[in-house]
Amino acid sequence: MGERTVVADVADELARRVASGQYSPGGLMPSVRQVADEFELNRATAQLILGRLESYGFVDAHRGKGFVIRDVRAEGGVDVYRRLFRLSMPDPETAADMFGHIVDEERGIALEALLAYTGSEREIDPAEFKTDIDELETLARGADPDPEQMLRLELGLLRRLLTALGLSVQRAVLNSIGEMVLEVPEAVRAYFAVSPDLHVLVWRALVAVWESDAGPSEAQLALFEDLFGMYHQKVVARFEELVGVDSTGGEVLPQVASA
Repeated sequence: MGERTVVADVADELARRVASGQYSPGGLMPSVRQVADEFELNRATAQLILGRLESYGFVDAHRGKGFVIRDVRAEGGVDVYRRLFRLSMPDPETAADMFGHIVDEERGIALEALLAYTGSEREIDPAEFKTDIDELETLARGADPDPEQMLRLELGLLRRLLTALGLSVQRAVLNSIGEMVLEVPEAVRAYFAVSPDLHVLVWRALVAVWESDAGPSEAQLALFEDLFGMYHQKVVARFEELVGVDSTGGEVLPQVASA
């Protein structure tokens, strides 16, 4: 095992202890000597590990004192939240709670983009979306659709809509959400709580609306919004099932083998 892998693995283990509350905010991280002794490393490597934690935003270095643990949940930015989500997977309740917030944020951005683009003077020819949708359909109809590839394509479609609408901040947040989800296989799989074919049908329906002169009625838009909300509820429920949270809030065994 190379030193670079050791640094990353041990830094993640220490970050996981912070995320789980084993190490409390305001307290001191183990010293360079303590990290070196616990993980049987030389002190130079232990120093690199603690420096990595500082770059993660989990600790602050104080000369003469050591590395002070930050309140990452209260003070952390998007990058910290991303790492917290990945590290929370051994704790199904925490992982499910964080994923619910991620999905809520993504739903708001996606719904805003889809509805705003549908009602706007559209500057992009809908035909420009069709290549990606055709690729999405090819993947969906395969013997074993790759959910990560499909999710990347759908994120790309939403990114293009946000760009066309000039919603640069929302695009940046969507990009961060995409990175968070794509790092966690259970989260990726959860986004396909419904058949991959249905994802394709929704995009085809949206393009048909964009290509029509009349546009959608208020009732159609309301129906779409309701369906979108129901879909995201299924996504959250599927994630809870995959990580091992039952409907009563207790933990059950993760259903890793199920698709």
